[in-house]
Amino acid sequence: MTYDVIILGLGPVGATLANLLVGQGLRIAVVDQREDVYDKPRAITLDHEVMRIMQACGVAHDFAPMTAPHPGTHYLGVDGQIIKIFDPLPPPFPLGWAPNATFVQPQLERVLRERLQHFASCDWFLGYSANRLVHAKGVAELTVHDANGRDRILCGRYVAACDGANSFVRKNLGIGLEDLDFDEWWMVVDVNVRAPVALPAKCIQYCWPSRPATFILGPGTLRRWEIKLLPGEDPEAFAQAENVVAQLSRFVDTSAVEVWRSAVYRFHAVLAERWRDREVFLLGDAAHQTPPFLGQGMCAGIRDAANVAWKLALVLGGDAHDGLLDSYERERKPHVRAVVAAAKDFGQIIGELDPAAACLRDQKLRGQLERGEAETVRQRYVPDLKAGVVDAGSSPGAGRLFVQPRCMSAGKVGLLDDLVPPRFLIVAESHDVASWLTDWSRSVWRRIHGEFVVLAEDDTKTKDWPVGIMRFVREDRLFGDWLKGLGAQAVVVRPDRYVFGSADDAASLNRLVERASDALFESCSSGAPAPAQATSDDCAAF
Repeated sequence: MTYDVIILGLGPVGATLANLLVGQGLRIAVVDQREDVYDKPRAITLDHEVMRIMQACGVAHDFAPMTAPHPGTHYLGVDGQIIKIFDPLPPPFPLGWAPNATFVQPQLERVLRERLQHFASCDWFLGYSANRLVHAKGVAELTVHDANGRDRILCGRYVAACDGANSFVRKNLGIGLEDLDFDEWWMVVDVNVRAPVALPAKCIQYCWPSRPATFILGPGTLRRWEIKLLPGEDPEAFAQAENVVAQLSRFVDTSAVEVWRSAVYRFHAVLAERWRDREVFLLGDAAHQTPPFLGQGMCAGIRDAANVAWKLALVLGGDAHDGLLDSYERERKPHVRAVVAAAKDFGQIIGELDPAAACLRDQKLRGQLERGEAETVRQRYVPDLKAGVVDAGSSPGAGRLFVQPRCMSAGKVGLLDDLVPPRFLIVAESHDVASWLTDWSRSVWRRIHGEFVVLAEDDTKTKDWPVGIMRFVREDRLFGDWLKGLGAQAVVVRPDRYVFGSADDAASLNRLVERASDALFESCSSGAPAPAQATSDDCAAF
C-alpha cells in the first residue's frame, strides 16, 4: 500500500495534521516511538488560532472545558513594581475563542488521538522508530522498526516529519539549522496545588538580575515556574530534587504543592535551512525551535500542520499542482522567524543579569507604560502572512486571519467554521456580490470546490434565494465591522481561514479568483478572457 501521507511523530503537531488530513478523506499512516501519550506537561499556553484549528479537527468543543482563560501577565522590575503588562484581549473575540489560554498538553494529545481513532483511513504504528528514509520514483519509503527490531517499510506519496527537535528525518536529509542567537539554560517546574496557598492572580515575569523567573497559572491546580540558571551553574546539579525545592521556596510554601515534574532545558532559537525535500516536509520542532517567552512554540507547529494540510489535500485530490506545496516554507518560515524574534526580545527583557542595565530597562519600560506607548496585547506580536498564496500588497486584509462570527443556522447559533466546509470561500454580506463573477471565475470556483457564503444582517429577503449559495444570519457585528474596516464588499478566504484577498467591486473579485487560480493551477488562467461583469442571471446557477 502507498499512503497519501506518512506522519512521523504523534505529538500535538503530528496528531493535529493527522486529524486534518483524514478529515479531508486522505489515507494516512502515523508512526511514533511511544505507544501512549507522554504523560508530563510541556507546552502550557495556546492561542485562539490553535483553538480554531482544533475546531477544524473536530475536538475544540470537547477540549475547551479543559483549558483556562489566560489571566494576563505582569513583568516586575528590580524593585518589584510593574514595568510591562500583557492584558487579555476583551470580547468580542475575533476568532471566536479567547485569544490566549492555558492547558495540560497530555489532555490535548489524548483528545486528538481519540478523535483520530474514529477514522478507518488511518493506520497506526505505535512503538515504532524510523531508521531509514529513501526517495523512490516520486514516493518516499520510510523504514520503521519496533522494540524487537523487526522492520517494516511504509510507502507514502508524502512524509510529514513531526519528530521533534532531534528529528531523525531532518538529520537523515542533511538539513542544517540556522542559529538565531539565543541560548540559555532554564529549569521548568510543574506543580499541583494541594492546599490553600497565596499565589499571584496573574502570570508573572520576575525580571530580577539576581535570578530571573516566570510564574504561569495553568488550568485547575497546575502551576508552573521557569527559573533561569546563572552563568557557571551546572544543569545536572541544578536539577537535583533538593535544589528544586529550594528554588520553589522563593515563591511558594512548598508544603502546599506537589511537584509533578521538573527538568532543565536549553532554551534556544533555530530554524531549519530547508522545510521541504522532495516528498518530505518538516513541521514543528523538527523545523524550528523558539524560546518560550511568547508562548508560541507549540502554536507555531500547529500552524505548520494547518498550513500544509489543505495544500496536501488539494494536490493529492488532483485539484492543484505540486508546486503549491512550496508555498508552505515561503509562508511559514518568515512567520516563525518573526515570532522567534519577538520571543527573543522578551527573553532578553526578562533574563537581563546586569543590575545597572536592568535598572535602565525598568526606567524605559515603565515610562512607555505610563505614557500609553507600550503594546499590551500579546497576540499583536503574531504577524500576518506576507507572501505565498495570498494577494499580499494588492488588497486590504490579505494574509490576515479571517474573523469567525457567531451565526444562526437551523434555529441554532454556532461558530461559522462549524457551519461551512474547510474549502475556499467567498464571503460577503449580500448575495448580489455573486453576480459579479464571470462564467470563467465561476468555473474556477467549482473546480476547487469553493463555496459562496453570505453572512446576512437579518432573516428577511429569503425568497428566491440563489441556488448554491450558503446563507447564515450573523448574531453579532463582528463580520460587518471587520469588512467595513477593510473597505471591502467581499473576501476570498483560504481553507485554513487566512484571507487570500478582499474585493470592493466586480473587477477586483474576479482578479482575486484569477490569482487564486494561478497559485493552484500554474497560471492555467493564461489566455482566459479578462474579468468582466457577469449577468445577474448567472448567480442562480452558482
